Amino acid sequence: MIRRALFFLLLLVMVACSTVPITGRKQLTLIPAATMMSLANDQYQQTLGESKLSKDQGEIQRLRRVGDKIIQSVDTYMSANGMADRIADYKWEINLIESDQVNAWAMPGGKIAFYTGIMPLCTSDDAIAVVMSHEIAHALAGHGGERMSQSIFAQYGSAIAVEVLLAEKPQATKSIIATALGVGSTLGILAFSRLHESEADELGLYFMTMAGYDPYEGAKFWERMSAKSGGQAPPKLLSTHPPTQDRIANLNRLAPIAIEKYGK
Repeated sequence: MIRRALFFLLLLVMVACSTVPITGRKQLTLIPAATMMSLANDQYQQTLGESKLSKDQGEIQRLRRVGDKIIQSVDTYMSANGMADRIADYKWEINLIESDQVNAWAMPGGKIAFYTGIMPLCTSDDAIAVVMSHEIAHALAGHGGERMSQSIFAQYGSAIAVEVLLAEKPQATKSIIATALGVGSTLGILAFSRLHESEADELGLYFMTMAGYDPYEGAKFWERMSAKSGGQAPPKLLSTHPPTQDRIANLNRLAPIAIEKYGK
């Protein structure tokens, strides 16, 4: 009991010192970054193995060209602001998966996937940058680890090491990992996920501006997304994303701030 109590206190200290870059928000991080990246890489390779990868080299190269430009700009910013250690072990990888899903996602450590279903909405490099920078923001902000920490507390009511859970409850832990990395969702952490989405919108707009892309494209992209869905969206309470009109308004509000602070 004493050892568990000391472990819990140590975790609380870690939480107090953990902040999201730029926004400065305090976040719950119970899982070491190296462990999170290893789990994410395993999940990523499994997903790629179970998916059909696109052979459209033109689209793949577009994604990687835009992604590399944003990553280089973010790396320069992080290094110039004393945060190089936060991404030192990232191994960025971008793939395009054949699927009608209008989606893209990123995992801790820099593993990114776009689905071909989202590409018709990516009408320019600026539009690709909107999605790419948003996903890069999720990875750099540690949202996957934060979601997983939240899930562990929700299910077990205490701080339990991932290694212990993997040994004692492997299937349950794999489910937590999949959900935390965006392969599923649970109602218990939806409010947290909306926070992550809004934060990734903000950071993503800053990141794409650093790379020389037009931040005003953010709102335009979501206007196209809204038009594609016919204006339909899940109820706010059950949506893991902010309501589209709220999102568009917020992106329009943030665009001039991004240009003022991070424009070239």
